[in-house]
Amino acid sequence: MAQNDELSRFGISWKLGFTKTPKDEPSEWVPATVPGAVQLDWAKAHKWPDHNVADNFRSYEWMEDVFWVYQGKLDFAQPSPGEKIFLVCGGVDYRFQVLLKGVLLHDQEGMYTPFEIDLTGKARSGDSIEVRIWPVPKTRVSPADRVQANQSCKPAVAYGWDFHPRLVPLGIWQDTYLEKRPDCHLLNAEISYDLNDDFSSAGLRCEIDLSAAGAGSLQWTMTDPAGKTVLEMKAPADGKKVLLTGSVGKPGLWWPNGQGQGKALLYGSSVELKDVSGKLVQKLSSRVGFRKVRLVMHPDAWENPPHRDFPKSRSNPPITLEINGREIFCKGSNWVTPDIFPGTMTADRYAGQLALVRDANMNIVRCWGGASVQKQPFFDLCDEYGIMVWQEFPLACNRYEGTDAYLKVLDQESRTIIRRLRQHPSVVLWCGGNELFNCWSRMTDQDLALRLLNRNCYDLDPKRPFIMTSPLDGMGHGHYVFRSPEGKDVFRFFSDASCTAYTEFGCGGPSSEKLLKKIIPEKELFPVKEGTAWETHHAVKAWEPNSHLVLDVIERYFGKCENIGQVVERGQFLQGVGLKCLFEEARRQRPKASMALNWCFNEPWPCAANMSIVEWPNEPKKAYYQVKNSLRPVLASAKIAKFEWREGDVFTADLWLLNDAPEAVGAGRVEAFLRAGTGETFLLGWDFPGAGANRNLPGPVLRFQLPRYETDHLELVLRAKGRQEWDSEYFVLYRPLEIKHSDAAAQLNQ
Repeated sequence: MAQNDELSRFGISWKLGFTKTPKDEPSEWVPATVPGAVQLDWAKAHKWPDHNVADNFRSYEWMEDVFWVYQGKLDFAQPSPGEKIFLVCGGVDYRFQVLLKGVLLHDQEGMYTPFEIDLTGKARSGDSIEVRIWPVPKTRVSPADRVQANQSCKPAVAYGWDFHPRLVPLGIWQDTYLEKRPDCHLLNAEISYDLNDDFSSAGLRCEIDLSAAGAGSLQWTMTDPAGKTVLEMKAPADGKKVLLTGSVGKPGLWWPNGQGQGKALLYGSSVELKDVSGKLVQKLSSRVGFRKVRLVMHPDAWENPPHRDFPKSRSNPPITLEINGREIFCKGSNWVTPDIFPGTMTADRYAGQLALVRDANMNIVRCWGGASVQKQPFFDLCDEYGIMVWQEFPLACNRYEGTDAYLKVLDQESRTIIRRLRQHPSVVLWCGGNELFNCWSRMTDQDLALRLLNRNCYDLDPKRPFIMTSPLDGMGHGHYVFRSPEGKDVFRFFSDASCTAYTEFGCGGPSSEKLLKKIIPEKELFPVKEGTAWETHHAVKAWEPNSHLVLDVIERYFGKCENIGQVVERGQFLQGVGLKCLFEEARRQRPKASMALNWCFNEPWPCAANMSIVEWPNEPKKAYYQVKNSLRPVLASAKIAKFEWREGDVFTADLWLLNDAPEAVGAGRVEAFLRAGTGETFLLGWDFPGAGANRNLPGPVLRFQLPRYETDHLELVLRAKGRQEWDSEYFVLYRPLEIKHSDAAAQLNQ
């Protein structure tokens, strides 16, 4: 999206109140922050306790069912002849009207579609403008759950999820201001391009929209990543639409994080509007990343469909991302949203989290359809960091009936989303929404909502891939526990699977002791119990009786926890072990498997336990560092049969060299050792021949009968001669005869 420069902007001083009907006047006003949320303004004015603590959020429940009124005082310099004054708003959540002195100016449903209103001749400085917001949309009164969102484009997560309380934002959530413009001004300048097959040239189009034909001129300039001008064109501003075309030879390409020598190259584009004297009137700036993206079938997909014998069925659909002709293994996470209130998100908050994504060797985030579509700085930073974005539309875990009213809003909102994001090279995949083809949603590719989204993506962005939902045939969601009720531990989940992509999987883990002491009252902190803040903050009974914390599994492996410190230490340890195992196993299944995206990266409020690897607001858990380690571009890896071993068992592990770097790996040697206490035993040496770029190399199978050790855990250590950065360590439990539990997790976390 182009950045608007040079025009005069004026802030608006806002206040806020609520009413029981859409036409009443509030009996009380409080100061309002824009962008923001009505809940935060009201709570701040009345000195309410932090909604993140205990069950304080329940005080906000009534706010869903009233009308909220923003009143803003306009303060601006009166336009001169040949100028206009506009109200510009990036988005209001969710159904609203705009009135000036009681006269209706705008009526809209949908939080993603921005609007602007020409106030010239209608408003004077000192006038008041109102934004009236309707109650939260609900298709039924009760029960209060996500199904209430199945006829709106409002994020379903806010209606209550296993990591999000029932707290539904409302309010002006995007920048809103007055802007003074000349009669002839730039509305938009969008750049598109076509890369030729050998990437030696890019044909460029700059489509410029003007408010009116003028007597001035336009200048379009493109600069390379170093700031050197590579294209410059001029044209008269004599029409409402102006098309400029050009080309750039040998363009530098945009690559995902870890590919293309680590470069996500971005070119600069600026379109300037000048008056007849050559004075700059307005400038729109944007960035361009040159890249091609496709979804392709994995090797042997056509020859080996899921049903090989007659009667046959279709092959699994493509889910391997190809960037610039290179098949990329997608390593990343599910991005849910960093805050309950999206209006509070800033570029700095996004930067802190996305830096952690980049530094964890990830190259993609799946922007889950249950959450809000992120603000502009999120996508700008993904462009810079080389983080690919899988963007879903606002559908998740519901049956979205194709009523005329719903489809009208979905059409409007999806077109807005596509137009806003299609210039970002980081956005590589559109998806209809989350888990729509499952028994709890019961949608199919014949549902009108999905047919509409497919059509809009084709009409507005045909070169970017689109899939109906996740998962599709061949793809996998789950599991989300370290050990299943049936007794299968995490070391077997993917080992027994054969998916084309693992786009959701996870292990629960508690937040830090420091955070727990902030959000859980001291009297409830230990022991962990249902019916306390542990339940409110999703550690227990989040979606299964014992899902996110899984205290019974922790105590099965390590014995009864005697304090909160042991709960945290042991739980975070298991989460890290589990995710390291799952990520590496998914990588080993390449090329059939093309993605490994854990559930989830972040969380919108402080969970006592969650599957996130970054706790609220932006603090990495221990699992984050295990994931970062497992996603190194090159590493020696071990596929271990199980987590718990006993004296006399034959310990087995398959050795691998994992390489998803763009460079080949030369020959070398990996040595395996078993560490028990302070002693190490040499087990095996593997002289490997090397591995091609973006290619894994299977190695030998290690077998060793376990003698008696006076310890309750073992560590498999892999050392790459001369390449210490490839070394790996794996922790497993060991049970000698009649040894008692000790605190292995605390020792291993040190």
